[in-house]
Amino acid sequence: MFKRVPVVLASVLVLAAGSAPAGVGSGAAPGSAAAHAWGVRIVEASGTASGTQEISAPPQTAGFIGPFTSGSIVSTGSGNAYLSADTGTTANASASLTISDISMFGGDLTVASVVVKAEATAKQGSASGDFPGVAVNGLTVLGQPVGSGAGTIQLGDWGYAIILGQGATQQTASSYRGYVSGVEAHVTADHNGIPAGTTVQIGYVDVQVDAPTGQEATPEKSPKAPKPVKPAGKAPTGTIKPPEPPSNGIPLPPLGSSPPPGSHPKLGGGGYVFPVFGPSSFVDTFGAPRGDVSGGWHHGDDIFAPLGAPIVAIATGTVFSVGWNNVGGYRLWLRDRVGNQFYYAHLSAYSPLAVNGAHVHAGDVLGFVGNSGDAQGTPYHLHFEVHPVQFLGYGYNGAVDPTAYLLEWQHLQDVRFSAAEGWAPTPNANSRAPQPGAILLQVRDISSASGLEPDSLKRALAPVTHEGEGGILQPPRPPSQTGPAAASAAARHRS
Repeated sequence: MFKRVPVVLASVLVLAAGSAPAGVGSGAAPGSAAAHAWGVRIVEASGTASGTQEISAPPQTAGFIGPFTSGSIVSTGSGNAYLSADTGTTANASASLTISDISMFGGDLTVASVVVKAEATAKQGSASGDFPGVAVNGLTVLGQPVGSGAGTIQLGDWGYAIILGQGATQQTASSYRGYVSGVEAHVTADHNGIPAGTTVQIGYVDVQVDAPTGQEATPEKSPKAPKPVKPAGKAPTGTIKPPEPPSNGIPLPPLGSSPPPGSHPKLGGGGYVFPVFGPSSFVDTFGAPRGDVSGGWHHGDDIFAPLGAPIVAIATGTVFSVGWNNVGGYRLWLRDRVGNQFYYAHLSAYSPLAVNGAHVHAGDVLGFVGNSGDAQGTPYHLHFEVHPVQFLGYGYNGAVDPTAYLLEWQHLQDVRFSAAEGWAPTPNANSRAPQPGAILLQVRDISSASGLEPDSLKRALAPVTHEGEGGILQPPRPPSQTGPAAASAAARHRS
């Protein structure tokens, strides 16, 4: 009898060591569940990451997200997150996060609130997940409301934002990984002191579940272990999980792709006018090879005109992304009333109407023809692009050939200036942009012209091409090269 006691005890120990959740066999692999969330994550071009603290489960967690600010990159109000993760006969994980009062890139993009949720469950042989009730509320770009459904929003020529990006994977029938990101903005060209390559993510949650296996393993039929998956919330420092198409049926075109060749959608805004006032010329060069950062091809047409020729708003709308970049030089964007976007580049100067967020009307003077940026040394021209609203999901590559539109629009014959001079903003300290200045193109005596007689003013202000009194001012030339007459003229210039 005493000899049987060790046998009984050994049996008890074996049962204890092999214990598993109810319904799971003694040779089963345990299940797993996890959830992660953060309010803000910034990854700089160098790979340096910063932002609010990551919140994780298990155990079941409720976290508070305090107000956050990082220079002009992003500022937010407060938020909160709730996460849970547990395993038993099933594995369950859920995460929800809310954050409000978001301003990005100095107010270029603002959001009233972001709500992201994810949930997942897995049991033996099946796993599933969902993103219930996700929302981005009160989305504006430069003060103009923008539809906040899932998709990609172009941010001028300097970036793009993915709204409600979602992704899910299942490596086995009993495992599930899913994530949702409220707003993920990518800066692709230096903008207001923020370097290209900066990524900002607002409102992120992910969930991961693996069901416990409930069958006794045997040498002949050992269950194949699932391939390890690194949790999305535990990505290596300095990275953000690449965006994937949303799972709610709204397709996103692949970044870098373009609309179908020959696309010429109806713009629908009405009241369009030609973008350059006065004599000009252009040919169709859309799609021609280009060896710069514009994607390797010409996204618009070049409209050649004299230096200083007025550039006008082609439609009533809102001005945005006014400023310098190394390719476009002094450039700006215009969004019309239905959401189409138009790009103007290589300006010599701006008018006082060229202010971010300014509401302008068709024909308002926005700036003046030049050759700034990578057009320096080329004939003076305006680089002009058309980005229809239905193609904004392609990002900067959503441009279509503007030639047919330009041929349809009439030249504006009467331009009203809101001020006598143009201006240019001060470039960022790290920019290669030249310092703002004034160029005197010509001088005329209009004291005899009558403001009550339009033709009189028109004659007085008519452009001239000769040098001399009332003509184009030329820089002084060395007397040794031009003779006594030119030397006398040069002396007059210097005086």
